[in-house]
Amino acid sequence: MPRAVAAIFHPPVKRSVQIAGHKTSISLEPLFWDMLKDAAAREGVPLNALVARIDTERIASATPPGLASAIRLWLVAGLI
Repeated sequence: MPRAVAAIFHPPVKRSVQIAGHKTSISLEPLFWDMLKDAAAREGVPLNALVARIDTERIASATPPGLASAIRLWLVAGLI
């Protein structure tokens, strides 16, 4: 397996973010953390602000997934 492909198969990394005035931990694979940072930079907002927006959209859905899943889905939906 090529090294670049092997690098995407990394266990999730837990990081703390602040949403609506409180800290929460999110576990995402490094690839998704990188994609999230890039998306925040493209939109010109802090990472916490983007996560808060995704969280608001997630909560408003009929069947809200967990926050980490919502972030992954939001990122992938932006690719299609």
